[in-house]
Amino acid sequence: MPPRTYEHPATDEIAIPRVLFALSEPLRLNMVRMLAERGEVDSIDLGPDLPRSTLTHHTSLLRESGVVFVRAEGRKCMIRLRDEDLEARFPGLLGTVLAGYEDDDA
Repeated sequence: MPPRTYEHPATDEIAIPRVLFALSEPLRLNMVRMLAERGEVDSIDLGPDLPRSTLTHHTSLLRESGVVFVRAEGRKCMIRLRDEDLEARFPGLLGTVLAGYEDDDA
């Protein structure tokens, strides 16, 4: 069985409306915060209490918007933030969003 492959937008194809939409949902924003803190993780770790379909929906939306990179590793679905690509495309955006998110938590 061939490994799963995932489609990702090229860095220059990442569009600000899609990124902002992806980051506008609190659950996805929390996933991004977790990835910023932990680096690459198994996607299941981003929502261990979520139904698999919900987790897949949110991680797919993050991937399709260019916010995360997803790769298969055996049965795992590894996911990481595309922070370098986002910084190259929209300097300071991710840091600003995450800093605002942390301020809301305080």
